[in-house]
Amino acid sequence: MPWSNQGGGWKGNNGGPWGSPPPGGSGGGGGQPPDLEEILRKSQERIKNVMPGGGSVGGKGYILLLLLLVVVWLLTGFYRVQPDEQGVVLRFGKYVEQTQPGLNYHLPWPIETALTPKVTRVNRIEVGMRGFEERTRATRVQDVPEESLMLTGDENIVDVDFTVFWVISNAGDFLFNIQNPESTVKAVAESAMREVIGKNNLAPILTDRRPTEVAVQELMQATLDDYKSGISITQVQMQSVDPPSQVIDAFRDVQAARADQERLQNEAQTYANRVVPEARGEAARILEAANAYRDRTVAESRGQADRFSKVYEEYRKAPEVTRERMFLETMERIFGGTDKIIIDENAGGGGGVVPYLPLNELTRGGNKQ
Repeated sequence: MPWSNQGGGWKGNNGGPWGSPPPGGSGGGGGQPPDLEEILRKSQERIKNVMPGGGSVGGKGYILLLLLLVVVWLLTGFYRVQPDEQGVVLRFGKYVEQTQPGLNYHLPWPIETALTPKVTRVNRIEVGMRGFEERTRATRVQDVPEESLMLTGDENIVDVDFTVFWVISNAGDFLFNIQNPESTVKAVAESAMREVIGKNNLAPILTDRRPTEVAVQELMQATLDDYKSGISITQVQMQSVDPPSQVIDAFRDVQAARADQERLQNEAQTYANRVVPEARGEAARILEAANAYRDRTVAESRGQADRFSKVYEEYRKAPEVTRERMFLETMERIFGGTDKIIIDENAGGGGGVVPYLPLNELTRGGNKQ
C-alpha cells in the first residue's frame, strides 16, 4: 500500500517508506520516520574504525574476529556449582559425569551442557492432607480422604495423614531415571504406608507410631533404590492417625468399652492375686491344725489305752481293792464341785440329816481374813 502522511508521502517505488522524508515536513503534525539506510551506514563505519587496518577489513581482521568469537564461545563453558548443588554434565544430551561444588568447566553449548540440582535441600511431600495459607496467614490443613483412608490388619478403617522428607542422593540417577520425582515419591509413600498399615492391627498403630514410621521409611527406600531414583528418604512423620470422622463416635465407644474390659480384667486379676494366696494359706493352716489334732488325739488315745492296761493289771492282782478305789475316785469327780447334804438313814428323830461342816470353806475364809 502507498504510504502518505497527510501533506505528503510516497507512491510506488520512489525511495521506499523510509527513503526520503515527505515534502512539507510538518504537514499534519506527524514526525519524520527514521532513515534506515543512514543507520546501517553509520554502524558499518563504526565497525571499520574498530577493526585494524584503518577502516578497511582485510583477511587478518576477519581471522581476529573469528578468534575473538571462538574465545568468547570457549569461555561460556565455565560454570559454578554452589555448596548445596551437584553438577551433572551432559554431552549432546547424554550423561557424562558429575562435578563437585566450585568452579568447573565443560565444553560450550551445544556440545555439552551442565545441570545443577540442589542435593542438600530437604524436600517435603504431604500424603493424605494439603496445607495452605488463608488470607489471615494462618495455615489450614485440608484432608484428602482418597489418600488417607486405609484398611488395617484387623479390618478397621483408619485415617492416616503423614509427611515424607527426602533429599537427592545421586543427581545423575535423579535426573534421568525418574520422570516426575515428586509424583514418584508420593506414590511410593502412599503404597508403602498402605502395606504397613495392612499388616498391623489398629491398637498398636494408634498407641505407638514410631515402629510404623520406621517400617514405611525402610520400605520406601528399598523401592526407590530398586528404581535407581537417586533419592534418599530422611524421615517419615505421621501427623495424625484417627478413625474416619463418620464413625469416630462409635469408635470412641468401642475404645471406651475395651478400656473398661481391660480395667475389669486387671481388677479381677488383682483380686485373684490377693484371694488365692489367702485361701492357700488358710487351707495350709487347716491342714496343720487337723494334723495336730490327729496327733494329739492319737497320743491321748494311746495314753488312755496304756493307763487302762496298767489299771487292768492292778485290778487282776486285787479286784476288790481296785473296785473300791475306782468307786471312790468316781464319786470324787462327781461330787467334788457340788453342794452336798448327807442323810443318815439309820438316824432316829433327827430325820436322818447329818450336819456337814465344810472345812475347806472355813480354811478359805480364814485365808481371806
